[in-house]
Amino acid sequence: MNMPNTRRWFGTDGVRGRVGTAPITPDVILQLGSAVAAELVEHSPPGSRPKVLIGKDTRISGYMLESALQAGFCAAGVDVLLLGPLPTPAVAYLTRALRLQAGVMISASHNPYDDNGIKFFDSAGAKLPDAWELAIEARMQQPMHTRLSRELGKVRRLNDAAGRYIEFCKSTFPVDLDLKGLRIALDCANGACYHVAPPVLHELGAEVFTTAASPDGFNINAECGATHPETIRAFTQSSGADLGIAIDGDGDRLLMCDGTGRVYDGDQLVYAIARDRQARGTLGGGVVGTLMSNFALEQALARDGIPFVRAKVGDRYVLESLVEKDWLLGAENSGHIICRDRHSTGDAIVAALQVLAVLRARGVTLAEWLQHLHLLPQVLVNVRTAPGLALERHPVVLAEAERVGALLAGRGRVLLRASGTEPLVRVMVEGEDREEVQGLAEGLAAIVRAQIPA
Repeated sequence: MNMPNTRRWFGTDGVRGRVGTAPITPDVILQLGSAVAAELVEHSPPGSRPKVLIGKDTRISGYMLESALQAGFCAAGVDVLLLGPLPTPAVAYLTRALRLQAGVMISASHNPYDDNGIKFFDSAGAKLPDAWELAIEARMQQPMHTRLSRELGKVRRLNDAAGRYIEFCKSTFPVDLDLKGLRIALDCANGACYHVAPPVLHELGAEVFTTAASPDGFNINAECGATHPETIRAFTQSSGADLGIAIDGDGDRLLMCDGTGRVYDGDQLVYAIARDRQARGTLGGGVVGTLMSNFALEQALARDGIPFVRAKVGDRYVLESLVEKDWLLGAENSGHIICRDRHSTGDAIVAALQVLAVLRARGVTLAEWLQHLHLLPQVLVNVRTAPGLALERHPVVLAEAERVGALLAGRGRVLLRASGTEPLVRVMVEGEDREEVQGLAEGLAAIVRAQIPA
């Protein structure tokens, strides 16, 4: 099949956009489901019927997109298992555990409720490689084909999905440890973890205080969750908890805070895990970060003799690098943390349990365990642009970014990239002096706004 060289619908993390605007419309999602199903049928043994499962977060649009997807799958002769609201990593786990051909998650992750998207996992619970996405896009350019009635797929609901995932999460925590006596504040982002994260922590012995655990279809990520650290900071302190855990809307992004209100991001949390594993001899290689990972993390790992490499931004690229190197631990500073010996994808609950295991086993606080890691000031400015931006077509912007990078040479760095999940240009400047970094980031962002129309 002739495949396109560039993607029309797929971005950094699946297909994502504003509900009611292509591709997040019933007709395009129907076509997407049909195209994915056709790929699965083509690559399945003769006479076998592929089976996929579909999960979703708590957005109101999930009902509509779920119906469109399952229609596309059934039309092409693929059976469907429906999970209802469950975290993205639960879809990855259950796809693998049930020996299915693919898993689908309906979510726009940390975006507001009026966005939505589709993420795909292969039979091993890993996100689809580029070649699959290109093949799917090529099929979407062809007319849909509906099989004869006797060949259509069937749909049923997996009623014990939440319980299976809760038990899986608990199994990743050491059997000789528990969380008894620990008071944990938990922000569920009014998202897919609202009914699974609290039981996991409670059943391991913690006293759990929850907030943003009452989704209504519209309040997902609304001033809560991993993208709003101020909420978990305030809730942890007001509840008198020892630690706070904040998860994003689809359950794959994590941040934590302590009782003093100090917040810890993905760079700090992955270092907490890596440092412990290195000391125990269980690290299994090095750590994969991204272009956004703080330079201080790289320096701290080097001091501990831990190899470190940077992947492109996106947890799928972190995972690809881990697999290529046969390493076990990787993360984005935004809070996607992958522990390959525990799960095939980033999982906020599993990652939090790995951090908690370190603290319980060593009898330390997060502040004590991370006292030698001092992150450099890093300023990120998001500039809204039109969708489908190609930065290489804006030489003035690129020249300014190069100038800022030269100014910071040896003591900081600059990163300019188009987001793969939103119509944004992300301007990141990092250095030793916060005031200087702030000024340089805002100046570069101003050039982006002036040169690139929204």
